[in-house]
Amino acid sequence: MASELQRPVSLRLSRRGDRFNQRPFGKDDGGGVFSPMRLLQLQDNTVKVLWKQGFVRLVIVAGILWMLLILIVLLFHVWSCQSSFSFFSAICNKESKIFIAMDLLGLAPKAEHRCPIPVTGDPEKIVIPEGRTPDVILKNLTYIQDEDLVNNGSQSFPLFGGNQSWLQREESFKLKPSMEVHCGFLRNGGADMSHVDIEYVKKCRFVVASGIFDGYDVPHQPSNISSRSKKLFCFLMVVDEVSLKFIKKNVTVRKDNDKGMWVGLWRLIPLKHPPYDEPRRNGKVPKILTHRLFPQAQYSIWIDGKMELIVDPLLILERYLWRDKHTYAIAQHKHHRSIYEEADANKRRKRYARPLIDLHMKIYYHEGMEPWSLKKNTVSDVPEGAIIIREHTALNNLFNCLWFNEVNLFTPRDQLSFGYVVYRLNGVFKFFMFQNCEYNSLFVLHPHTREHSSKVEWVKSLSEFKGSGNSMKESRGGFGLWTPYPKNLDSVVLPQVVRTSKAG
Repeated sequence: MASELQRPVSLRLSRRGDRFNQRPFGKDDGGGVFSPMRLLQLQDNTVKVLWKQGFVRLVIVAGILWMLLILIVLLFHVWSCQSSFSFFSAICNKESKIFIAMDLLGLAPKAEHRCPIPVTGDPEKIVIPEGRTPDVILKNLTYIQDEDLVNNGSQSFPLFGGNQSWLQREESFKLKPSMEVHCGFLRNGGADMSHVDIEYVKKCRFVVASGIFDGYDVPHQPSNISSRSKKLFCFLMVVDEVSLKFIKKNVTVRKDNDKGMWVGLWRLIPLKHPPYDEPRRNGKVPKILTHRLFPQAQYSIWIDGKMELIVDPLLILERYLWRDKHTYAIAQHKHHRSIYEEADANKRRKRYARPLIDLHMKIYYHEGMEPWSLKKNTVSDVPEGAIIIREHTALNNLFNCLWFNEVNLFTPRDQLSFGYVVYRLNGVFKFFMFQNCEYNSLFVLHPHTREHSSKVEWVKSLSEFKGSGNSMKESRGGFGLWTPYPKNLDSVVLPQVVRTSKAG
């Protein structure tokens, strides 16, 4: 019996011994707690733990340093904006050359598409300046109204923009106290208003003007307009006869007791006898020559027909003219500063015949118009011309006449001519070019009812104008592109253009 009881005990002991002998670090192997392999494992684990702890600490320290750097930069930005040192304060001023240089180097913050406009809160509280800005340099401006008829071989006819010679063009850039210049509206040249509309616009001192030509759009009603502005401003929509028919078919047009036509706030101003063959060129008449269409107006805001104005016009005049005593304001182009960049974009987008755009630019380059650079006194040579805010001073009216004459003489792309006229006036013409993001906050853009297209936009070489292609030449505008230029342009090489924007 005792032997049977001892058997299980001996079996259990032998099994324990077997398990003990199977341990990897048994005494027979020379192992144990302090064996070399065990020490190596412990050291390896210790290094891993220390590395992980160190990495976490490094990340935490780096994060703290990064936040401190951001805080320092923000504090420096706030201080520099309020600093009395012109260099530091210029870093905050988006119109300063320092900020522009940083932008060109890619160091400035990315431009916003829309940004808040710093307008006065209540249009009712705005104080309108008394009187007019005095005319100091140019005191008396008159316009050429009669000229010899132009003969195209089969008939003689007057030209709306006149038949300005190269010599007359050159003389028009020489400022004098009293000047007479071409400025459209030559007698019997077209763009005629009815007697009813002529009488109506005589009472308009403050004008919001727009235009629709060739039936591209219908009038879009301005919004957020105060009761004061509705009484103060004339909202004038200039249309051609094609557009008038289109508008009547698509929206309600009401007539007042004087037979004036209205679409909401807009008073329709039909122009009979279009002055040009090209609708784009016709649209430049009310846009640039607002002071000729509405001669009693002292202030005007032009907005393209595809746009819906969403800011009260009194707030616009206060922000862009009266606050800093400007008389002319226009937005900066979003993508281009040089007219040669803009010309290149026009060719890529088929906005007009490529060889004629090149010829236009060769004339400007030959006449000394350099690509925009920081050496110039302007923010940019290229505006966004869809909104123009101006007081109708004599000098501003002269600028508009000269700008229109370039559009009349060369291509209808007015953005190519704006900076050139500024250059020719040698810094005398002062204007406020505001940020593009503010420009985009002034309106809601609506698509055209259809896209404009003409054969001339697809022309790639001058040879395409020969023979049957001669019909693509405009008969009433762009004569500077076909009249021999007095200097040799064969050796003129246009400056190289580097595309700075995918959208441009």
